Amino acid sequence: MTDLPIVEFAYPGPLRDTLVAAVLSGAKTSTASLLVQYADEELPSVGERGAVVDSAGLTVGIIETIAVDIVALREVSLQHALDEGEGYADVAQWRAGHERFWQSAEVREELEDPNFTVNDDTQVVLERFTLVPE
Repeated sequence: MTDLPIVEFAYPGPLRDTLVAAVLSGAKTSTASLLVQYADEELPSVGERGAVVDSAGLTVGIIETIAVDIVALREVSLQHALDEGEGYADVAQWRAGHERFWQSAEVREELEDPNFTVNDDTQVVLERFTLVPE
């Protein structure tokens, strides 16, 4: 048990399990989220630590935020895409994967907008983090 804020990658299930494994292996050192998803919560901040949870809700690691940038979707760099540790070869692959997720039924339900879509101007939060050694 920890008093740190909970960090959830995707929704519980196979995608979360894959992303958490990449974080724990050190392959995933960045993530992206939609700025609109922070309407009711604070943005991540440098130095902040969080407890990474798996699909069962168990804390499996601690990460510390080392950089946060808000950019238009069209401005996401190749380095960010690579550092997400999900095997993307280029920004186009990264964007296609993220568009599928961000335009999924789950995200649309979370945003309470059944027609939500992203475009070049959509603001995204790029967070870089490091895994805190136990």
